[in-house]
Amino acid sequence: MMFAPSRQDARRFFFDTWQKQQAGQPLTDLEKLLFSVILLHPEYHDILNRPQQYAEREWLPEQGDTNPFLHMGMHLALEEQLSIDQPPGIRALYQQLLLQTGDEHDAQHEVLDCLGEMIWQAQRYGGGPDVNVYLSCIRGKLGQDPEDTPRLNLKDMDD
Repeated sequence: MMFAPSRQDARRFFFDTWQKQQAGQPLTDLEKLLFSVILLHPEYHDILNRPQQYAEREWLPEQGDTNPFLHMGMHLALEEQLSIDQPPGIRALYQQLLLQTGDEHDAQHEVLDCLGEMIWQAQRYGGGPDVNVYLSCIRGKLGQDPEDTPRLNLKDMDD
C-alpha cells in the first residue's frame, strides 16, 4: 500500500520535525532529510514556529502566494528522486544543472520548476504525471534538445 498522508498529516510532519529539532530530540532519517530542506528555507521558520496559526492556512498562487509546505515537500521529493535516480537519469541531469548554476539550491529550484510543470500538465490534461515532460524540461534548462534523448516507458520503470 502506498503512503498517502492527508494535508494535515503532511503539515504535522513538518511542524513536528521542526519542533523536535528545536528541542534537541533525535530525528529519524526522513526527519533529518526534511530538516536539511527546512534549513535551506529560513523564510519559513516563523511559520513552522506557529502551527496553530498556519496548520490550516491556504496559500493561493493566484494571489502570488507560495505554499511553504508544498515548496519544501517538492524539495523533499527531489531529494528522494536523486537518492534512487528515479526517474532514470534525473541524478545525471541534476549534476549537470549543479555545474551550470554553481549552487545546490539554485539547481534544485531549476528542477522543481520542471517538476511543477509536469504536475500542472497532469492536472490540466488528465492522466498521470509524464516523466518525459519532466526530463525534457530539465534538458531544456541545460540548453539540450529534449528530442535527442529516448523517451522513457513508464512500464519499464516498474521492473
